Amino acid sequence: MFVWILFLLFLLNQLGISFVVNCNKGRHEIFRPSLQPLNAESSLTNHAVQYGSLFKAIQEIVPSDVSTSSEATRIFHGRGGCFPGCDHLTLDLFPPVVLLTSHKIELSHHTVASIHDATRLRYSGANFSFVYQYRNDTGSDTQLLSGEIPKPHVVTENGMKFLVNLLSSKNHGIFLDMANGRTWVRQNTRDCNVLNMFAYTCGFSVAALSGGASQVVNIDMAAGPMKNGKRNHELNGLVGARFLTHNIFKTWGKLRKLGTSEATFHSLCFAGRLYAQDTSIPMLTARSLRYHHCRSAKRLPDLLTDNGNVLLCLNAPSLDTTWLNEQVGKEAPQLDFVERVPNPAQFQSTDPERALKVMLYKKRS
Repeated sequence: MFVWILFLLFLLNQLGISFVVNCNKGRHEIFRPSLQPLNAESSLTNHAVQYGSLFKAIQEIVPSDVSTSSEATRIFHGRGGCFPGCDHLTLDLFPPVVLLTSHKIELSHHTVASIHDATRLRYSGANFSFVYQYRNDTGSDTQLLSGEIPKPHVVTENGMKFLVNLLSSKNHGIFLDMANGRTWVRQNTRDCNVLNMFAYTCGFSVAALSGGASQVVNIDMAAGPMKNGKRNHELNGLVGARFLTHNIFKTWGKLRKLGTSEATFHSLCFAGRLYAQDTSIPMLTARSLRYHHCRSAKRLPDLLTDNGNVLLCLNAPSLDTTWLNEQVGKEAPQLDFVERVPNPAQFQSTDPERALKVMLYKKRS
């Protein structure tokens, strides 16, 4: 019997078929790499026509060893609507892992294999790995298709280190589109007392302390991400952070007491986008998001010093900057709009109002 099993495995290998573990559900599935040689353009032709913009972006990657850099970046952003036929696709590099994500449209094994093969031509190195994730409204299905995931898996952004987990869920530990927001915080919070609300894995906190902030208070209801937030601080050798796993809507009084001697903060980071990932609010709608933002906005001035900054982050496509400015003007008239922090160049969009919105406000003295 064992001999027959070995013979069957040999035949499968000759046909280019290998087994891959579905990391979310523990079952085995068959993944079939391209049957043409990796350097044969014919193996990619059909899919290059259908997803031409994606394959063009892959071809523009400067050939390199995935082990030479740990900088995380987005390679291709179809979600912005700039590439017809590819608006469900993104491709990210979390060295040494390339992550392909398809939103609401499940790709065939052969399509995934073609994208894998094209990417593999650009990245050399024995550590190259490839992960495919299919997402829909009910969850995600993630598969490691080649290579191995480092444990722990640590990537960098502008010299800051972050722990990521590409196989656990939709959210990997760091939102790449928030990079410019973290840069702004790092450059503008020296000697400041910072409050990081809906902190997730505390990326804003790492940025603030890296830029010389005096202290940061992180608050989020999700204990798991906050635990990883603590590890992010340890990875960067940072001290001066506090971590509170509380329901923020029941903690306003406590937050005031955690500020300076005047019971206020110099800067607030309000990542409202995280409601979309918070499992404690199972039925997120535009209506509920409006309610929570309005409920929170009126509290912000009480937490701020005069001339203090508020960085509001909103990632609801149905809510635009006009709506946000109107709500802030109504609920917190002491806050003046300063600017919208631009999203990273890799995240171009045909409609910026549907993309991530990072908005800066300042409290009048």
